[in-house]
Amino acid sequence: MAKSAKKAPKKATEKPAKRSAKGKKQDVPAVALDQVAEEKVVVKTEQATPDISLSELNKPSPIDAASPLDAAEKSKKEKIVAKGYFSEERVLLENCDAARELFNTSCYGQQLEDGKVQLALCEALYLMERGKISLTDRRGKLLNSESFLSKASKAEPNFWTRYSVYKNIRNRGYVIKTALKFGADFRIYDRGIKPGEDHARWIVYPVHEGSTLTWHEFAAKNRVAHSTKKRLMIGIVDDEGDVTYYEIRWIRP
Repeated sequence: MAKSAKKAPKKATEKPAKRSAKGKKQDVPAVALDQVAEEKVVVKTEQATPDISLSELNKPSPIDAASPLDAAEKSKKEKIVAKGYFSEERVLLENCDAARELFNTSCYGQQLEDGKVQLALCEALYLMERGKISLTDRRGKLLNSESFLSKASKAEPNFWTRYSVYKNIRNRGYVIKTALKFGADFRIYDRGIKPGEDHARWIVYPVHEGSTLTWHEFAAKNRVAHSTKKRLMIGIVDDEGDVTYYEIRWIRP
């Protein structure tokens, strides 16, 4: 008589261990601003909030950290060169396909009625360093990056600090534009978003690590961000041009 096959005993299943909850980040001590504001508010300053896109800003820049592009890649990326001139604190690119490509595809500058593209000084130096544009002065003399930097620094005393932030943000793939109408230096859009498609997410104030701000100035920057429904970031630039970002928000006690 055939023996009946015994069923193998079922193995006890073990429930996966629960992960321990992550501890909350310690906030920088809050500062009361009731002396400079009509209502009592508290400003909380924290470095690199958990937001993925913002936290990436304080990581080493992928372009700065990477080795230089080889000659073959550079030649491919620098085929189109737009020509323009620098005069009276502004940069104008001629009405050409190369200039329109920079404006339409990469959101550089502002297109004028005559078809020319006007660049901010930070945009112009960034494109010069990458061989995308060539500029001359009012006398027709060709400018290089060093001579342009010298002229731009005379036009804007805080130019190097502002450019360090602009370059750092652009290297990370974000669209960054001037924000004078918002009372700030720059506005930043999320990756994949162009001006006009959606609102900017942050306004940014570049500050050198050796400079100081009064609490009144600090509170005023917060009010600008709050009134424009944008997040406020401070970009602290050191002597080497490295940038650390802090996001500041209003919270009610």
